[in-house]
Amino acid sequence: MERIPVESSDLASIGYDANTSILEIQFNNGSIYQYSDVPEGTYDGLMTAESKGRFLDQHVKKAGYSYTRVR
Repeated sequence: MERIPVESSDLASIGYDANTSILEIQFNNGSIYQYSDVPEGTYDGLMTAESKGRFLDQHVKKAGYSYTRVR
């Protein structure tokens, strides 16, 4: 999945596949996670959030989306 580099103290890049609703996050430590069934609106909110790390924590992690560690 193609990811877009972002300015964040926690996140290196973010990708989203609208066909599968998978959100892919690469953290600055190199780990990559894929979150399943994430609505496109949540991805849009993440990309425009002032603090992407805070948005990810509040609207993806704490929302309970299932995830898989890719790397």
